[in-house]
Amino acid sequence: MSHRRRELYRDPKRGKLAGVCAGLSDYFNMELWLVRILFVTAVLLSGGPLFVVIYIACWFILDRKVSEPESATHSQDADPVSVKFKVWQKGEPPRQALFDLKDRLGKLDDRIQSMERYVTSPEFTVKREINKL
Repeated sequence: MSHRRRELYRDPKRGKLAGVCAGLSDYFNMELWLVRILFVTAVLLSGGPLFVVIYIACWFILDRKVSEPESATHSQDADPVSVKFKVWQKGEPPRQALFDLKDRLGKLDDRIQSMERYVTSPEFTVKREINKL
């Protein structure tokens, strides 16, 4: 099993100032709001200048996250459901993930039933016989 290599980038699209906190939330797989609260708390408790200098340094050092082109993005049905087990992790709450999975399985069941109705219909048999000629 291969593991995807994680890299630290800043994400200006999701960020308020430079996207450093957004990049950290992606890297550590945490909610963005929690990273921001931790950063503000660290600034306030440390007296400020140290973490502000670190933030500015990260702003200049970290590369900007490259956004995926539209053609590379997948539809919602093809994306796997990522369930968050703890408040600070990213993903859907378990109850919502269960409802999403149930909905997806229901749609698949409807498609399979529709295919089965067509394959067992006389129309399908007639079309198959005509195509054999």
